Amino acid sequence: MSHPHSGRRSGQCIAPGHAGDHYPGACSRRGRCVVNAEAAIVLRGLSKRFGTGDAWALQGLDAVIPAGAVSGVVGPDAAGKTTLMRLLAGLLRPTSGEVRILGLPAMNGDGGSLPCVGYMPQKFGLYEDLSVLENLRLHARLRNVTGPKREALFEHLLAFTDLGRFAGRLAGRLSGGMKQKLGLACALIGTPRVLLLDEPGVGVDPQSRRELWSMVIGLVGEGMTVVWSTAYMEEAERCAHVLMLDEGRLLQAGPPAAFLDRVRGRTFLARQPEDGESCRRTWQAWASDERSEDVLVQGSSVRVLLRPGVSGVEELQPTAPRLEDAYIDAVGGIGKEASPFTTFPAVSDQAEGRPVIEAKGLTKRFGAFTAADHISFTVMPGKIFGLLGPNGAGKSTTFRMLCGLSRPTEGQCAVAGIDLLRRPGQGRAQLGYMAQKFSLYGDLTVTQNIRLFAELYGMSRQAVAERESRLLAALDLTPFLHVQAQSLPLGQKQRLALLCATLHGPRALFLDEPTSGVDPRTRREFWKHINALTGIGVAVLVTTHFMEEAEYCDDIALIYRGAMIASGTPDSLKRSVRTPDTPDP
Repeated sequence: MSHPHSGRRSGQCIAPGHAGDHYPGACSRRGRCVVNAEAAIVLRGLSKRFGTGDAWALQGLDAVIPAGAVSGVVGPDAAGKTTLMRLLAGLLRPTSGEVRILGLPAMNGDGGSLPCVGYMPQKFGLYEDLSVLENLRLHARLRNVTGPKREALFEHLLAFTDLGRFAGRLAGRLSGGMKQKLGLACALIGTPRVLLLDEPGVGVDPQSRRELWSMVIGLVGEGMTVVWSTAYMEEAERCAHVLMLDEGRLLQAGPPAAFLDRVRGRTFLARQPEDGESCRRTWQAWASDERSEDVLVQGSSVRVLLRPGVSGVEELQPTAPRLEDAYIDAVGGIGKEASPFTTFPAVSDQAEGRPVIEAKGLTKRFGAFTAADHISFTVMPGKIFGLLGPNGAGKSTTFRMLCGLSRPTEGQCAVAGIDLLRRPGQGRAQLGYMAQKFSLYGDLTVTQNIRLFAELYGMSRQAVAERESRLLAALDLTPFLHVQAQSLPLGQKQRLALLCATLHGPRALFLDEPTSGVDPRTRREFWKHINALTGIGVAVLVTTHFMEEAEYCDDIALIYRGAMIASGTPDSLKRSVRTPDTPDP
C-alpha cells in the first residue's frame, strides 16, 4: 500500500540522537524509530471519552495506517478527527484500546510523545510575538536539538518552506499560508519519522495549500509517514489511504478509489444556461427532491447524487464520481428541510434595478503600502458576488471598508443607497457581517450572544422572539442554548454567527470565508440558507478560498496584490483559462 511518491529507506531511523541503526521490529525502549514495511500506525479498539457521562469522542477504532505514504483523516465536525490526532501525538491517553506507532505505544512511559513523531495542531500553536527564527530556536530547545548541526537544520527548514526572507518577521504578522509553513517547519525539528498534520489547509488559499502539499510529498519521498486530517475532499483524494470518521466511529478505510464503488452509477449533471438564477432554481428543485441524496452547484451545471435504486432520470447526464460524493453518501446525505429564510418577508425589491452594495474606486493605503487599489463593483438584490484571491491579496481590507469598519483612503462605498462615509451607523444597520474568524463572545452562551446582538440592532422583543425561535430550530442550535459559544463545535459556531448576522433582517450580507474548515455536509447546509436569503432579495458579498463556494456566485472578482485583475461569471472566468491540457479548469 505504498504511495507512488514513496522512496522509503529500509527502516533507517533519523530521529535526533540516533545513529541510523536498523531494527527488525520498530522502536526500541530507548525510542529509536524505524519504519515497518507494512504499517507505521496500528489502532486496536481505540476509544476515548472525556468524562464518565459524556458521549464517546472515539469508539472502537481498528485501523492500519501504511508507512511511507500520506494518509487522510476525514469526517464532519465533532467526528473525532482532532481527538484521534492528539491520541496519535501522545497528548491524550486512550480510555480503552491502544495506538502503536512504529511498534511502540503513542504515549511513552513518561507520559509524553515519542521522539519520532512530529505534530502540527489545528490552531496556530506558535508564539505570535516571537519571530520565525525565534520560534524555530524555541522548538529546537524543546526537542533537545542542540550542537553545531542545529543552525544548518534551521537553514534547511527555512529554505524548504521558503521562509528565509521572513526569518526576522514576527509570527503574528505572517499570512495564513506562511503561518502554516512555519508550523510545518517547527513540527519537522528533530527529523520525525511520522508527521501528524491536523487540518493544515484551513483558512489557507489554494495556492498555499498546493505549496504545502508539495512540501509534504517531498517528505514522503524521503520515507516519512504523514497523517493529514482535513475537511477538504480534494486533499483527501490525493492521499494514498483515507480513514472516514463520523460520530467517533470509523465508517470506512482504504484507498480513495475504493470509496467510489458505493456511489458508482449514481452521479449526474443537470446542465443549465449560464445564468446563476437558473442554476439556483434547478438546485432548489433537486435539493428538495426525495430522489436525490446530494445536490451541488458546479459552474453552469447542478451536480446530483441520486439515492440507491433511483433510475430513469432522463434530464440528467452521467458524470464520474468523486470522493466527496462517497463522503456525503456515507454520512447519510443532505437534509431535505427547507431553509426558514424562504418564509421570511422580502427585504429588497429585486425588480427595481438598484444595487444594494456599491464600491467605487475603493483604495486603502497603509503608509507606502497599498492594500486595496481602486476596487469597483456593484451587487444587485438577490445576487451573490464573490471576492477571490490568495492570502494578503486585499479581500478582507475591501470587505472592512464596505462594512464601514475601515475608512477608505480614496473612493466611495454604499449599502442600500446609504453612503458609509457620511452615515456609517445607518449603513451598518442595513448589513449583516460574518467575520473570517469566530468573532462572537466566547464566554457568553448562545442565548446571551443572540440577545446582545438584538439589543445592538435595536430590535423589539416581539421581533426577536419571532425570528429567534424559527432560526434556532432551523439551524439546530436549540440544544446549545446554555452552552458558552467558545465550547461549541466549529459547525455550530458558524451557525450561531449566521444567526446573529441575519437576526435583524439585513438587506446586505457580508461573509468573510464563512465555511473555512467545515465539512462538506455542513457547507451544503450553510449555502442552502444563503440561497434562500437571495430569494428574499438579500445581496450577498462573500470572500472564499474554497472553489466550490465560488461556483455559487453570480459574479466573481479576482483580487491580487490589492488590484482587481479579472471579473465575470464563474464559467466565463474558467473559459478564459481553458486549454487542451486543462479542458475543465
